[in-house]
Amino acid sequence: MPFPRLAGILLHPISLPSRGGIGDLGPAAYEFVDFLAAGRQGLWQVLPLGPPANGTSPYSSTSAFAGNPLLISLERLADRGWIDRARLEGFSPEVSPIDYNEVSRHKLPLLAEAARNFLARQAGDGSGRFDKFCKDNDWWLEDFVLFDALRNRYGGQSWKHWPSDLARRTLAALEQARSELNSDLSLGRVVQFFFYEQWHALRVYCAHHSIRVVGDIAIFVDYDSADVWANRDMFRLRDDLEPEVVSGVPPDAFSASGQRWGNPLYNWEAMKASGYMWWTRRLRWATQICDYIRLDHFRGFAQFWEIPANDPTAVNGRWVDGPADDLFITLKESLGSLPFFAEDLGVITPDVTALRERHKIPGMAVLQFGFGDPGAHIYLPHRLTPDCVIYTGTHDNDTTLGWWKSLSENECRAVEALVGRCDDGVNWALIRLAQSSVAQFCVAPLQDILGLGSEARLNTPSTHDGNYHWRYQPGSLKDDLAKHLANLAEVTDRLPVPISGLQAEDFQA
Repeated sequence: MPFPRLAGILLHPISLPSRGGIGDLGPAAYEFVDFLAAGRQGLWQVLPLGPPANGTSPYSSTSAFAGNPLLISLERLADRGWIDRARLEGFSPEVSPIDYNEVSRHKLPLLAEAARNFLARQAGDGSGRFDKFCKDNDWWLEDFVLFDALRNRYGGQSWKHWPSDLARRTLAALEQARSELNSDLSLGRVVQFFFYEQWHALRVYCAHHSIRVVGDIAIFVDYDSADVWANRDMFRLRDDLEPEVVSGVPPDAFSASGQRWGNPLYNWEAMKASGYMWWTRRLRWATQICDYIRLDHFRGFAQFWEIPANDPTAVNGRWVDGPADDLFITLKESLGSLPFFAEDLGVITPDVTALRERHKIPGMAVLQFGFGDPGAHIYLPHRLTPDCVIYTGTHDNDTTLGWWKSLSENECRAVEALVGRCDDGVNWALIRLAQSSVAQFCVAPLQDILGLGSEARLNTPSTHDGNYHWRYQPGSLKDDLAKHLANLAEVTDRLPVPISGLQAEDFQA
């Protein structure tokens, strides 16, 4: 589908300066939308919204469909009367890097308390919306709340370590677990309802300001997830339930041993036999909760790197054909349109580009990658076509100021040869360069808008500590900053486009 010409900002909700140690879908999110609107930005890009499985990465989740409870705003729950506002006193207003263990320890019990209050007092429209939510989403919700309750019962252990009858999902074991954990399942449904009520209200607020939300889909899912546990036949698992093969990428100039990501690989033959039902449901769900979707590691749909599960590195992997056209034809037949763009960075073979172009899926360009050897110039504006989403950097890059400080003298000369002297900072030089390109979407991380250095980097790939902790400070979103963005959007013809078909909505979630 054609994309309008828009500018936007990349900011995951965890990085909002909300109370309680982590960004959420409460007041700070609405203030950020107001800033986007004042800056005439038409896009807000987020990362995957699911509950983290192991660690802090939103790309490793216990569900491809559930929302992260830590993003639920307790303040908005108090506004609805589901929790006494006095219970939030002492819930730290200080904005510091995220301590996930501490946030979980304080926040999850309060969410459970709010859910119990909801169940005890639910009535009227809230009850009707909850019942409808459960009915409409039972195809993923019931497996997830049971998985989550069992995971808690067994101390966070992976499902393969649960009792065998539960790991293998015998009917008798599942029925007994549902009976024994009935109260936990009820709370889990309500918590997911809270998340999606708040997310829906925030999206409606965005839409009324002509702001489209860009979501993100990781191609692979975590082994320790409700998706694998409930759909074992759709994944390459052995008889002992362990993965047969896992995901990754081959050795390259950056890593002699490649990258072993470890996600179980799909059984694409079984997926095809089912009419790609799981993928169709996944992407239909994604398009219902966001306006556009970034497909992570797009090349894996054409060919993926298959690594024997017992190998500690990616060295002994091999390229295997993915579903390619077959999947995207099915998706288009089911969804009607494909509001996707592809993460197609790095070494991309012609077949991957051809697959993307056949299905009219835009690709990506990152300016930070464009100033190395001449082969990297494919990411610079003079080499782009309109079917593209251009970034100064992504969540995996250093901030532009941090990147600038790391460049060699020759690389700095290359940047200045293109953009001139950067009196207001190289971050603004690259933002202007991106926005003046022919790419339909132009996105900059908020860190670049704020002119922050490496201390504000969100993620460093292939590292496990210190990632996804950054939050911006209250008061950072200045009026003059919004005016600067608005002027730039106007002169580069990237003003927001109204969203048609809006209906009266309930903003009280």
